[in-house]
Amino acid sequence: MPSITLLESIPTLYPDIVFEAGEEFSWNPEKKTITFVADDPLLDAHLLHELSHAELNHESYSRDVELIAMERDAWQHARSTLAPKYSVDIDSDTIQDDLDTYRDWLHARSTCPKCSSNGIQTGDFEYTCVFCRNIWRVNTAIGCALRRYNKKRAE
Repeated sequence: MPSITLLESIPTLYPDIVFEAGEEFSWNPEKKTITFVADDPLLDAHLLHELSHAELNHESYSRDVELIAMERDAWQHARSTLAPKYSVDIDSDTIQDDLDTYRDWLHARSTCPKCSSNGIQTGDFEYTCVFCRNIWRVNTAIGCALRRYNKKRAE
């Protein structure tokens, strides 16, 4: 008798969540939908990670560093709580590789387009350079190319 995969069994265990195939893994709290990549070799690990976002009630963030904290927390929950429950092995390399993409994203956003020093987030989509005092805005850029726009600074 063939074994049932996690992807086949998990939707019945979480009837309030919609599971749909797509181009990238994501959790959409408004639609209560987990999008997954069906042919991903780490499908089970990534699926449990997205399910962790749902279980942890991750809905929004106001600072970019909060997103990284949410990603870290979701991986921790997936590995320590869900993986043992569903007999899935999630290794540290998988987690760190995924978190590295967010760290790289944050580094790129916080790099001053004027002097290349790192700035700090001072508002929604806005950063200020601690070295040259340049102010720039960024787009959401989680699933698209990062754009940074210099702003005119009030003197």
